[in-house]
Amino acid sequence: TDRLYTKRFEEETNLRCHIIIDSSSSMHYPKLRYNQLFYESKIGFSVLASAVLMNILKKQRDAVGLSVFSDTYESYAPERGSDRHYRMVLNTLERLLENPKVSKKTDTVTFLHQIAEKMHRRSMLILFTDMFHPDASQGNEEEFFNALQHLKHNKHKVVVFHVIDKKTEINFNFDNAPRKF
Repeated sequence: TDRLYTKRFEEETNLRCHIIIDSSSSMHYPKLRYNQLFYESKIGFSVLASAVLMNILKKQRDAVGLSVFSDTYESYAPERGSDRHYRMVLNTLERLLENPKVSKKTDTVTFLHQIAEKMHRRSMLILFTDMFHPDASQGNEEEFFNALQHLKHNKHKVVVFHVIDKKTEINFNFDNAPRKF
């Protein structure tokens, strides 16, 4: 016909996203007072941000999974897109806020390697952590980056949210009372 045509289309993609939350005691800092909002703590922010990301992914009909760890592997939910699975993951996130951890350490490196072994299909992995792990205090932060490389090596897209309390952990804005750290 000797006419030019432009072919336009929308491509449907299926994203698999796995949210990983560090639930150690340091993530439950600062301890919230009576009138403070839940998202003013590091774990509260992580839970809220995870729920928002899950809502966006649900609207796009993408699959979402969740892993929660501290010194043990507390929760694992593989990636699924059903409404029932979505409610179950939200319930798990809500329980994180209700049960603050007392003197729980974290073993980030071990659990990141375990998660890398469990993830067989290419996914987006979103990690919420304050990066306070025992290896870092001894100068072995290279092990943490090796664990992240293990995730990346399996062709996953890795996003790390370094969650901190800027007021007290960066600016050291404390009152003039004696403190024990």
